[in-house]
Amino acid sequence: MKISFIIPSHNEEKYIGQCLESIFKEVKGSGHDYEIIVVNNASADNTRIEAEKFSGVKVLDELRKGTNFARQKGLDNAQGDYLAYLDADTKLPSGWIDYAEKAFQKDPGMVSLSGPYKYYDIPKLKGKILDALWQTTAPVSYKIIGYMVLGGNFIVKKEALLAAGGFDTNIKFYGDDMDTAKRLSKVGKAVFDMNFYNYSSCRRFLNQGVISLSLKYAINLIWVILFNKPFNKSGTI
Repeated sequence: MKISFIIPSHNEEKYIGQCLESIFKEVKGSGHDYEIIVVNNASADNTRIEAEKFSGVKVLDELRKGTNFARQKGLDNAQGDYLAYLDADTKLPSGWIDYAEKAFQKDPGMVSLSGPYKYYDIPKLKGKILDALWQTTAPVSYKIIGYMVLGGNFIVKKEALLAAGGFDTNIKFYGDDMDTAKRLSKVGKAVFDMNFYNYSSCRRFLNQGVISLSLKYAINLIWVILFNKPFNKSGTI
């Protein structure tokens, strides 16, 4: 696999280092051809400086704030046949690349592979609630809908993403993942596998509340499926 790792990063000086370390640890000795692209998305902190500390990392600036602007910037500049999109506060588990490679080899009709998060910095009780939400809602939703993407943990064939039209930059945050998955599903299988996880910070849930934020995600997911647009049209998280 020739893989381009693409990490949209808005004010991520605290997290980007550990994300990059996990990628380098995963690709070391793997034999895969790879590149790592950090898209510095209108940051007002030292995100670029922290990313540039890592030799071999390409840092691109995207001045238009919005995750899909950053993702599209990565798509426009990536050289890989497969694009691995990660959030800046995530960390890859060992075997992530091998799992993806085997999945694509097993199912030639699959154009993207995604999976859930496991949280590394959450209080025990809230962690149990989030784990329960993932285990109960994600498999059921995927079975009903038939396609799903988690934007901070997915790998996609570049040719398929281009055929699907790339990312909708009119969507600022909520609903962006489902919109991408829905369009990819017209090209091939957008698979969601509960065993294909990575580790993420739970900071957004701690800031906004587990139930409140989960409901926002759910409402916008449903809106994209039914009306092809998110419920929250402009605001970001």
